[in-house]
Amino acid sequence: MKIYTYKNCGTCRKAVQWLASNNVSFEEIPIREQPPTKPELRRMLEIQGGNLRKLFNTSGQDYKALGMKDKLPTLSTDDALDLLSKNGNLVKRPFVLTTDSGIVGFDEAEWKKLLKL
Repeated sequence: MKIYTYKNCGTCRKAVQWLASNNVSFEEIPIREQPPTKPELRRMLEIQGGNLRKLFNTSGQDYKALGMKDKLPTLSTDDALDLLSKNGNLVKRPFVLTTDSGIVGFDEAEWKKLLKL
């Protein structure tokens, strides 16, 4: 399992701590330095039912600075995934991919379901 995190994100730290306390093995990847790849983002987009907005960190500074609230509705899927793959600050986190599924954000109940705990 891969988990993309940002070290200064309290939700990411909470998620990593939760995984460790539940003895779940994972590979932690720094999202700012190494954002998810376009194929990973495309896969997550499918998991999220095609809702691009769910992949974006809508409360982040970069999202606001780039005016993404207004731009996102007119962006093509390919352009949006390209943007996310180049700017990890724009990606909603934690961003988790397992061999057969994935999830963005941290909701303990949803994570329990995903990881069958």
